[in-house]
Amino acid sequence: MMKASKEGYRPNVAMVVLNSKNKVLICRRTNTKTWQFPQGGVDNNENLEKAMYRELLEEVGLRKDDVQYIGESDDTIIYDIPKTIRSKVLGGKFKGQEQKWFLLRIKNDDHEIRLDYEAFPEFDTYEWVSFWQPIDRIVDFKREAYRKALSELRFLI
Repeated sequence: MMKASKEGYRPNVAMVVLNSKNKVLICRRTNTKTWQFPQGGVDNNENLEKAMYRELLEEVGLRKDDVQYIGESDDTIIYDIPKTIRSKVLGGKFKGQEQKWFLLRIKNDDHEIRLDYEAFPEFDTYEWVSFWQPIDRIVDFKREAYRKALSELRFLI
């Protein structure tokens, strides 16, 4: 279980999914122009690995057996949500997120990515892109967290 080490930050898991060509899965949030990796909150009394596999299934339809676990970030990475939008994000309850990052590889490149696994999908499209491209496509306030995570995870490939 992950307890936020900083008060006001939501415990969260983020997944970088690679294919056989070391391209990464990036998804666009429904009805926006915002791209991100699959990620999600850690429920009460849920360990990080369970949260990671639950979110992976809910957001992109990948089960534990569909991916190979490669590794994870040594520590959590924190980012702040800008004060101007905090009231609209995560119910306004958090000033940011504290994320544990996981690196996974999809076992079969032809496996279908299912964005409609949940009744109200978080994403409406996805792409496989070069490893560093997501840094240029995400919202500004997450950029440094992505840079830190990818910089650490790249050594596990």
